[in-house]
Amino acid sequence: GDRRGIAAMPTVVLMDVSLSMTRPVPLEGTEEFQRKNLAAHGLTMLFEHMATNYRLEFTALVAFSSLWELMVPFTRDYNTLQEALSNVEDYDKTCLESALQGVSNIVQQEWGSSCPCQVVLVTDGALGIGRGSLRHSLLTLKQRGEDKKFPLPFPFPSKLYIMCIASLEELQSTDALDNLEHLVSVNGGDGQVFAVEGPLCLKNVQAMFGKLIDHAYSPFHAVLRCGHLSSDVQVFPRPEPILIDEEVDPLPKAIATDLEIVGFIEIADISSPPVLSRHLVLPIAVSKEGDELGASAPDDTEDENSVNQMAGKSPNFCVLLHGSLKVEGMVALVQLGLDWYGMLYSQADSKKKSNLMMSLFEPGPEPLPWLGRISQLGPISDAKENPYGDDDSKSPFPLQPKNKRSYAQNVTVWIKPSGLQTDVQKILRNARKLPEKTQTFYKELNRLRKAALALGFWELLKGVAELLERECTLLPDTAHPDAAFQLSHAAQQLKLASTGDSQYAAFAHNITPMPTDFSGGAGSGDRM
Repeated sequence: GDRRGIAAMPTVVLMDVSLSMTRPVPLEGTEEFQRKNLAAHGLTMLFEHMATNYRLEFTALVAFSSLWELMVPFTRDYNTLQEALSNVEDYDKTCLESALQGVSNIVQQEWGSSCPCQVVLVTDGALGIGRGSLRHSLLTLKQRGEDKKFPLPFPFPSKLYIMCIASLEELQSTDALDNLEHLVSVNGGDGQVFAVEGPLCLKNVQAMFGKLIDHAYSPFHAVLRCGHLSSDVQVFPRPEPILIDEEVDPLPKAIATDLEIVGFIEIADISSPPVLSRHLVLPIAVSKEGDELGASAPDDTEDENSVNQMAGKSPNFCVLLHGSLKVEGMVALVQLGLDWYGMLYSQADSKKKSNLMMSLFEPGPEPLPWLGRISQLGPISDAKENPYGDDDSKSPFPLQPKNKRSYAQNVTVWIKPSGLQTDVQKILRNARKLPEKTQTFYKELNRLRKAALALGFWELLKGVAELLERECTLLPDTAHPDAAFQLSHAAQQLKLASTGDSQYAAFAHNITPMPTDFSGGAGSGDRM
């Protein structure tokens, strides 16, 4: 199913099962290993780590040679992944491009294109030969039509980690390392190429996967505090450090491991604010079971259950906070660092389950303009009178800005031809009802004139002037003489404005009705 609403950073493991992965590895002792066995050992280590520390993450397994196959769709069941890993067969040559296209399709079908994803490619550095090889793919990057585009960069935010079951010396003896590094940079540069340091053996492969785990899969632990109450929590997925564009030498800004709640605010006041990312907040004592907070995880073993039952009986501030926010319909504002805030709130997965979530705002003292500076918010008790009224019928938010916003004024917008047509027809309708509609006629005329001048649309002014002159010639004999005067005057003024260089072309200038001596009706003989 489509899981786009979940806080997650899913992983796709892309496993090379081409023939070169069956090359034996000379080891001391009797047992002979193939490279694919070493790869499987490394991945087992990764899956075991994730089963313990990343229970809530979804992982998929894709095997590829010249074709690719989704062995295990996104799952949290690491036993299934482990089983599939040991049953992978050997196939023919390496064709990485089609496999990357496959990964792109799988992720987009399941998560859409805004969920960040980690791709772990496990290969031996033998990148295929001829058409379809990585070397050929990278050489032809620039000479492709729209329909044959290279799948990288992925259309979703991603990090690409390449695990080479080959020693550094072996990779450097060909152009394999350069090509793999080029692949990471084509994807936007987020990620890394890992190679085995020292001789190719089980211990060194495990050390390489250990580096990947430290780099990309270490859980983020923090302490959530509110006054004297606190709780050890895991924030999941890991909050990424962010770069602030405005700075000359931007330094990545990471969230603090001490998260301080600075206050509580009603959901209606915070509304639905823009956020950088969303995360689950799990109390560490209960994180294995997860049910306390509705974070569904795989079935537990007997031992874990007893530990969790004990943890479930001990009071926990995180659980108290989640329950309170849910019942009161409020969110907690939390300080993530210097001038950086986020919010904690309860989000329902289903009718029975809800999770404590944390969303990160853009760094800065005023991330949500309608709340003003967060540091200046204070308790209701400090106010002379309750800003919400005695019966909760009003709200102090949104704060009204001091200056009038340009977009809060009635600006004439012509996005489609029909909008412009309507405005011109309105002027003509009023023109036919002169002099009764004199005020409305000039109001509409000036609105169109201002919009045309703002856009430099002088042809429109000339066109409308000609239309008004035409209307003047079509006036019936019974028409009021004032009508002809006003139409000629308006046409003349529009023509002057369309030249762009007279005082009549000033944006602030308004066309005013022409003063005439007619007060009553007259026959056609009096008309000019």
